[in-house]
Amino acid sequence: MKYLILNLFIMSTLSISAQHWVDTVLYPFQSKHVQLPSGKMHYVDEGKGDVLLFVHGTPTWSFLYRDFVKELSESYRCIAIDHLGFGLSEKPAGFEGTPQNHSENLAAFITALNLKDITLVVHDFGGSIGLGAALQQPDRIKNVVLFNSWLWSTKEDPMAQEIDGLLNSEAGQQYYLEQNYSVQVLLKQAFIDPSKLTDEVHQQYLSPFPDSESRKALLTIGKGFVGASDWYQSLWEKLDILEDKKWLILWGTKDPFLNTSYLDKWKSKLPTAKIKEFDSGHFVQEEKTAEAIVAMKRFLD
Repeated sequence: MKYLILNLFIMSTLSISAQHWVDTVLYPFQSKHVQLPSGKMHYVDEGKGDVLLFVHGTPTWSFLYRDFVKELSESYRCIAIDHLGFGLSEKPAGFEGTPQNHSENLAAFITALNLKDITLVVHDFGGSIGLGAALQQPDRIKNVVLFNSWLWSTKEDPMAQEIDGLLNSEAGQQYYLEQNYSVQVLLKQAFIDPSKLTDEVHQQYLSPFPDSESRKALLTIGKGFVGASDWYQSLWEKLDILEDKKWLILWGTKDPFLNTSYLDKWKSKLPTAKIKEFDSGHFVQEEKTAEAIVAMKRFLD
């Protein structure tokens, strides 16, 4: 009954104007929204065919997958979401915004749109968010495409501990909220080829977070890198539920945050996964766009 009511709210099929700062040349999609229990969620829905569901991490939004949607929507139904608090989605005051919260919200989104035979495409925090939702509804998942991400406790990782210490310090929180540290600094550091982060592209990542209030979503999810470790580990221990799915791992080997030891752990857990490594940083989607799209096409075909 709950989701029958939700479906009545999918006025998402109606076009809703994007905010004025969106570059409609880079991101030429019709905006859609769905009202979920936690807030109004923005997404794009382009093309027809089997569903490709793109799930971003932080500090990105569906813009990260713009070229994938443009190219792959010729053969597939491409749905790219914005988590609550990110991109063009609502920033509801009552939504805490932990990785667990986002995962529950994504599961509600999948059910509300009644998506089936999904190829789930995840990255960064989107890994745990997307896979957490998939583990709730494994029968809806057909394939998984995974960019640089994790799904286990990060409590013992020195880099994760360093970031966690920053985010839980008074100075770190000020950096995040007042100086937009996540987008101004960490995003740039994640690129090996800085020419791929043009001023125009960078502005599309900056614009969703114009003030300290809007940046609370970044701080909250960032604290979950270590803070949600027990939840990640619980998902990792249940990942066998998805072992019958086809997996493709697309990994940037020069990632300054998630080094290749993360990739090795995925390889050990998923020995039959197809793997493509790239000489890039954390954002393969931006630095090796064409090559990653080709790898996905081959995998899906």
